[in-house]
Amino acid sequence: MGKLTVRALRAVLAVVLAGTVFVQAGMVWVLVTGNDPEDGSVPLTAFRVITVLGMVTAQVAVVCVWRLVTMVRRGTVFSPAAFRYVDTVIGAIVAAALLWFTVTGINAPGQRDDPGVSVIMAGIGLAVLGVALIVLVLRMLLAQAVARDVEAAGMRAELDEVI
Repeated sequence: MGKLTVRALRAVLAVVLAGTVFVQAGMVWVLVTGNDPEDGSVPLTAFRVITVLGMVTAQVAVVCVWRLVTMVRRGTVFSPAAFRYVDTVIGAIVAAALLWFTVTGINAPGQRDDPGVSVIMAGIGLAVLGVALIVLVLRMLLAQAVARDVEAAGMRAELDEVI
């Protein structure tokens, strides 16, 4: 991975992290101070809490991707240490999908006249779970690469003994 690519990715990750922290702070401020009264038609407090938790899942994923990029730059990504970060990203994506399904469930009663909205929202949740499955497949590829790297190191050691 080139230096420009790493810098660009880190810039994007930093903006996402800063943006989510900013939004979280605003949401928590509104929840704590109660400056935005609800009219009772939509459970805004539940949506705000879910939004804050959703931001946490994004922040966890961003930090893990940052660590993986660091490992790529150092040439250590093909090691067992990388699995911890990849597994955490998968967990964060699944948690985000579950939060989205919760939002879908809270929103569904208001969509009785147009249930298609709830179906579309459920489809988005399934798509997010699909992203988690894609990352799981990539984790399996990483596991194969790590196994090949260990195997190659063993063969090098044997070859060094012969020579």
